[in-house]
Amino acid sequence: MAIIGGTGRQGPGLALRFAATGLEVLIGSRSLDKAKRIAGEISAKLKAAGIEGAGEVSGLTNEAAAKLAQIGCLTIPYPTYRTALPPLRAELQGKILIDVTVPFVGYKPPEIERPSGGSAAEEVQTLLGDQVKVVGAFKTTPASLLAALERKLAADILVCGDDPQAKAEVIRLIERLDVRAFDAGPLKNSQVLEGLTAMLLSLNVKYKRRALDIRLTGI
Repeated sequence: MAIIGGTGRQGPGLALRFAATGLEVLIGSRSLDKAKRIAGEISAKLKAAGIEGAGEVSGLTNEAAAKLAQIGCLTIPYPTYRTALPPLRAELQGKILIDVTVPFVGYKPPEIERPSGGSAAEEVQTLLGDQVKVVGAFKTTPASLLAALERKLAADILVCGDDPQAKAEVIRLIERLDVRAFDAGPLKNSQVLEGLTAMLLSLNVKYKRRALDIRLTGI
């Protein structure tokens, strides 16, 4: 698995969680030195936690990580999409790309931009073309919780996408983290998830919490 833009807010936590399940994880970044540094920090956390059978974590450029992995997670900041994604297009053809990002334009108060394509995930699909299987997931999962390996992920992960097989594979991947994951419909439903994330951050502020998330009942 490649975490493209994996040195930001959510990337290291995702890498930590997936590597703890035994997956090999590639940390991608524009800066090779930064990618290697973050990969080293994640490896040190896994060792300190005494995780047996943890996957190897390596640092590479975004282009190299995208080329080597069959599944990628996109965690680059939304404003950089239009310049960061085109150079990766050829390396991602035929692969699954999990879009994790939310198009925030401000945090005080939490506010998102409504992309011209409808959602960040839909814009990724447009930029990369139909041969890349874009799936939206982890949109509502707090970065702070992902990075706290000692805390179990108790929320449910909603997965949106237009390719049924890609969604099924992503759901199986997420279930490795010992959480529930659900098929939440087509990629356009990422619009709902991204808006929900802004609402959750507002609730965090109002009720003085740090990591509110969602859990489905009755299923």
